[in-house]
Amino acid sequence: QVQLVESGGGLVQPGGSLRLSCAASGRIFSFSAMGWYRQAPGQQRELVATIPPGGITIYADSVKGRFTMSRDNAKNTVFLQMNSLKPEDTAVYYCKASPPFGSPYWGQGTQVTVSS
Repeated sequence: QVQLVESGGGLVQPGGSLRLSCAASGRIFSFSAMGWYRQAPGQQRELVATIPPGGITIYADSVKGRFTMSRDNAKNTVFLQMNSLKPEDTAVYYCKASPPFGSPYWGQGTQVTVSS
């Protein structure tokens, strides 16, 4: 059974920073593409960033230059460093693991609120 557990969300002022973590259990991490998604109230879930096992990270245009995704295969963990946060970044952030076979896995989400 694969479990993804996100942490690091919270309330931050505009211009501030947060670092999200997603710890994965199970054996799929090292050969799975990992992604961060977010969903704001009343909106569809959208891709924030994704990183394949050995490839280049892809970012949504809205976060380029502000967010950085990284992965630590030794610790089965991915991170999302979020800088220069804006109110429109407010959402529930989800971690996703996409193995090369079978269905993807999702975490439970962590709330990020950017407000003064």
